[in-house]
Amino acid sequence: MRLPRTLTLYYPYFSAGLCTFAPIMQYDLFTDYQYKFFSLGSGSSGNCYYLGTRDYGILIDAGIGIRNVQKALREYGVSFDKIMAVLITHDHADHIKTVGCFGDKYNIPVYATQSVHEGILRNKAVQASLLQSRRVIEKEVPFSIRDFSITAFDVPHDSIGNVGYHIRLGHHTFVLITDIGCITDKVKSYASQANHLVIEANYDEYMLQAGRYPYYLKERIKNGMGHLSNKLSAEFIADIYHEKMQNIWLCHLSQDNNHPDLAFKTVEQALIGKGVSVGKSVRLETLSRHKVSGLREF
Repeated sequence: MRLPRTLTLYYPYFSAGLCTFAPIMQYDLFTDYQYKFFSLGSGSSGNCYYLGTRDYGILIDAGIGIRNVQKALREYGVSFDKIMAVLITHDHADHIKTVGCFGDKYNIPVYATQSVHEGILRNKAVQASLLQSRRVIEKEVPFSIRDFSITAFDVPHDSIGNVGYHIRLGHHTFVLITDIGCITDKVKSYASQANHLVIEANYDEYMLQAGRYPYYLKERIKNGMGHLSNKLSAEFIADIYHEKMQNIWLCHLSQDNNHPDLAFKTVEQALIGKGVSVGKSVRLETLSRHKVSGLREF
């Protein structure tokens, strides 16, 4: 016997002495979704991402204002006091601007490598001591936060100790890689395990070359320790795609040297070239610099 997956409520409707029932609301009795992800901001103006269960969550990076964080969390019914930790990828200001507020004011544990913690202390824009909230992690040494099993791994970028995060949640594997200069074997090893992948697609090569940036800045972006282009990101995603990959988010898009539609189309075409149907086999989304993204549950 197959049990119904939904419960439908009906409203009695009387007409000509007869009583009929009209459906007014339907509930899913067996919700499969256990985890949720959304971006609070992604780009050089500020980065912050939420990953959580029904009961608690973590933030990855703290580069946007605390009031904006609280507002974004409320939009999706997440209580601020359910934030168990903040993970930091590296010590550039757009990833750590408000880390002091999280750690020093709200006593939320802040996880980062030793070198990134030292960079936070040196950053005059942050003014964070993190005396009580500081948690030191090591690359490729797994640690746990509640049910999350987390491993930080090396990501090439022009900062000290830059990491990506590989997070196991039940049967799901979530991987976030931002501010990446080039693809390494280590990055590929972790990213290829992802069911849910957040990865940088920072610039379009032609837009960067033809744009107004000075020569030294263009070189810094594309020299292998800066950022990843749409083309390189697309080729990499197509290379590691597998049938258990469900979601791909493109993050840290440049305001001057990229466009969301261009990044999306570049990756979409690479996937189509591998026989992957975007929207059917896998969901693909670009993350906004200033707007909260849609909620993705899985």
